[in-house]
Amino acid sequence: MVVNIEKLLSMPEFKGMDKDVLSAKLKAVENLIRSYTNNNFQNRTMRIEAPVINGMIQGHCPYFRVGDTVQISQSKVNDGLYEITEITDTAIKVDGEIYDFPVNIVTKVIYPPDVQKGVVDLMIWEKDNRKKVGIKSEELSRHSVTYYDQDSNNQVMGYPVSLLGFLKPYVKPRF
Repeated sequence: MVVNIEKLLSMPEFKGMDKDVLSAKLKAVENLIRSYTNNNFQNRTMRIEAPVINGMIQGHCPYFRVGDTVQISQSKVNDGLYEITEITDTAIKVDGEIYDFPVNIVTKVIYPPDVQKGVVDLMIWEKDNRKKVGIKSEELSRHSVTYYDQDSNNQVMGYPVSLLGFLKPYVKPRF
């Protein structure tokens, strides 16, 4: 995962939040970032090619650790992002269901610190401001609310453009 869920839950902004709800939101933000930047953040030097047997990746990589995010690709049935939950001498277990298949390319995903910080900021914005989306200003006396235009000039993927500046160095061209 782009940010450790336990670290988020330890922050005062996320105290008392349900872990499963926060995890689902975090996965959604991670997928949005990967799609928006066209960048999978893979470290291709930390990669193995291995079969999946009995729901476990049969292989070993000295660079993989429990809690790391890996991407399985070119398997036709297991493609996706997973978090490593257990490592033995001969196999790797991940958090999702994977199917037996003879060829899987498993690559470690590493997010830079500024992307991780940006995701934390997005999660804080999501928690505090999602229900107020569209409100530009609000007065209490005689109650007046002004809404701003939600177009491509001031929002991307449902978030304010100002919050997504951290992604600019990581955007890759689409061909």
